[in-house]
Amino acid sequence: MTDHLVTELHWLTAAEATRAFAARKLSPVELLQALLARIERLDPKLNAFIRLDADAAMEAAHAAERELAAGHIRGPLHGVPVGIKDIIDVAGLPTTCHSKILLANIKTEDAVVVSKLRQAGAVILGKLSTHEFALGGPSFDLPFPPARNPWNPAHHPGGSSSGSGAGVCAGLFPLALGSDTGGSVRNPASACGIVGLKPTYGLVSRRGVFPLAFTLDHVGPLTRTVADSALLLDAIAGHDPTDPGSAPSTARHFGRDLIRGISDLRVGFVRHFHEADMPASPEVATALEDAGRVLRSEGAELRDVTLPSLNEFAAVNRVILGAEAFSIHAPWLRTRPGDYGQLTRRRLLAGAFFSAGDYVGAQRRRAQMIAAVNEAFREVDVLICASSLEPASRLDDPVETARTYPRQARTPFNVTGHPALAMMSGLSDAGLPLSVQFAGRYFEDATVLRVAAAYERATEWHTRRPPIADLATASYRTERAAQ
Repeated sequence: MTDHLVTELHWLTAAEATRAFAARKLSPVELLQALLARIERLDPKLNAFIRLDADAAMEAAHAAERELAAGHIRGPLHGVPVGIKDIIDVAGLPTTCHSKILLANIKTEDAVVVSKLRQAGAVILGKLSTHEFALGGPSFDLPFPPARNPWNPAHHPGGSSSGSGAGVCAGLFPLALGSDTGGSVRNPASACGIVGLKPTYGLVSRRGVFPLAFTLDHVGPLTRTVADSALLLDAIAGHDPTDPGSAPSTARHFGRDLIRGISDLRVGFVRHFHEADMPASPEVATALEDAGRVLRSEGAELRDVTLPSLNEFAAVNRVILGAEAFSIHAPWLRTRPGDYGQLTRRRLLAGAFFSAGDYVGAQRRRAQMIAAVNEAFREVDVLICASSLEPASRLDDPVETARTYPRQARTPFNVTGHPALAMMSGLSDAGLPLSVQFAGRYFEDATVLRVAAAYERATEWHTRRPPIADLATASYRTERAAQ
């Protein structure tokens, strides 16, 4: 069934845009012009971009338009604008990692994921804000200001993929890439009320991505819909023999089961994460129970599941991340300590105090945790649990940010490497997004997306838009076909 709707171009999903391009109802240049106008109006309030590469993006959009006129479609993202977190290399642009240390770090080659995006036809918009080296936190002592939350710019948008989350949420671009070492794709997805997927470890190449912790790092999509997440994952997934962590997986066609339903699935609810290990705010807890009821109403079998404690997962992640990050940054910490922001420097220096025994012990416990999660997946197909345990705090309240930022249930799936997705599950009384998380077996990212799609269809949270949208005059409109 097809409805013809009048919709602001900036709220088009990637899937909607490509259908509109193919039907000649919209051109890539028209879409990019609308987004650039919106970026000009809104980004001074949000600071999503470190560097907007408008001229190169417009050149790519014109090329995509000419190819469409000639009947040639380069790939599934032909003409679709994508924002890139500024730890990911784009040829000709600096990869600064939001740090004074790398301001002059001009790259000569695209990261593998960016090369794959270009092959799929995507238009690269520019580089997006991050926490310094994907680690520090929202800070004001860096070369660029921190990104802000479109639901309330006084609050942070999550991190470390902060510009990716803020920009997708605010309609500056439909797709973005982020990275996730302790939750840094899923945190902005949770704080901004969008969809963030951490794929299975090794499914997406990290070559050309500045590392934070080699055995925990992932690259993943941030989008406004589950279908767009599958579309973007299709474009970037694949084995890369130059990435030592890359897996020779045959997983493909991640959106193949999105409309299949979940009546044949067993879902394990990890309640103890938010009820006992690290008690969630009442609003988050209520939203999680509601999410469980939605899955049950869609036909899934729901049962409680017990995993190792959330606090132990966090401790293992902290040791591994701290030790690996310090090993990367030790030379600069010795020679240029003053060029780091205060928060980043403090967090990196903590890694110097972990011993080899600490690191080996954490990796041994990690193996046991992986076995425990794999054992749980013998009884269930997917897990449901918390993502953030509280809504995003204010940017000007570092004490509250320091308290709430670690209150999350994302790190378990960095420790284990299983695919995990966070998405909106409600709004707090203060009007800030609440979230839910789904996780699955290795390389069954399509099943995680299937459950998320069922939840998305059964609720209306993905249709909500941040009030900051009211600040922009909707001057670009089009008639488009929507499923």
